[in-house]
Amino acid sequence: MIRRQSKHLLHYAVLSILAILILYPIFYTFSSALMTPEEMDAYPPRWLPGSLYLDNLSTVNELVPVLQFIKNSFIVSTAVMIGQLVTASMAAYAFAFIPFKGRQLLFALFLSTMMIPWEVTVIPNYLTIREWGWLDSYPGLTVPFMATAFGTFLLRQFFLQLPRDLIDAAKIDGCGHWRIFVSLVLPLSRPAIGTLAVYAFLTTWNMYFWPLLITNSDSMRTVQIGISMLQWQEMMSWNLVLAGVAMVLLPSLILLMLGLKQLVRGITAGAVKG
Repeated sequence: MIRRQSKHLLHYAVLSILAILILYPIFYTFSSALMTPEEMDAYPPRWLPGSLYLDNLSTVNELVPVLQFIKNSFIVSTAVMIGQLVTASMAAYAFAFIPFKGRQLLFALFLSTMMIPWEVTVIPNYLTIREWGWLDSYPGLTVPFMATAFGTFLLRQFFLQLPRDLIDAAKIDGCGHWRIFVSLVLPLSRPAIGTLAVYAFLTTWNMYFWPLLITNSDSMRTVQIGISMLQWQEMMSWNLVLAGVAMVLLPSLILLMLGLKQLVRGITAGAVKG
């Protein structure tokens, strides 16, 4: 009994240390965002601000249009999230419930695209976007990412766990594929759909290279690029940089806290289904 309790205490101690190591950068970012320049340069370093110094946030907003960056990232992330939900759910339904010749082979080919590094497709995507005149625009930022093999795989695995008798009963009652998809499959798959929504939004929100490549004006920049604009070669004001990082982190942290349960539940839902 004592040995088991000691083992549990050791596990919790290790988990607590790992949690502190992971959360410390976030805590320090928000703490530094509220420090004065003197507190930031103090030695030994301070852990907490002496008062709520909000001038860093207003200075960041004066130096770069951070609210415009947040607006752009929110529009792009929401559009990509909706696009992936629509395309992935419809493709997953077809692979799960519509029998057709070569379905397994086509699904395997579909999944094989996950093995292709994204960097390989950058140049073809860029040339296509430039040919269509979508550089420095919302379509150029969103359309290349509106279909995802991972999302299709995730939803298909969840759809396969739905009771088959329920689908067959709906067909006997005269329901077509579209009605089964909208009225039956989608409402029963909210955990997996919520997981994909959170994952797609956060992935797009943190995207850096593609927005940097195809945007030229400040009015179309996203938050990840906007933060780098707070760094200069001549000087570095870390409290301003961390204040900008805190403003950018806040929306994604709120979404992560709201959707973390769905994210974990959805990812593990299809883990044991072939």
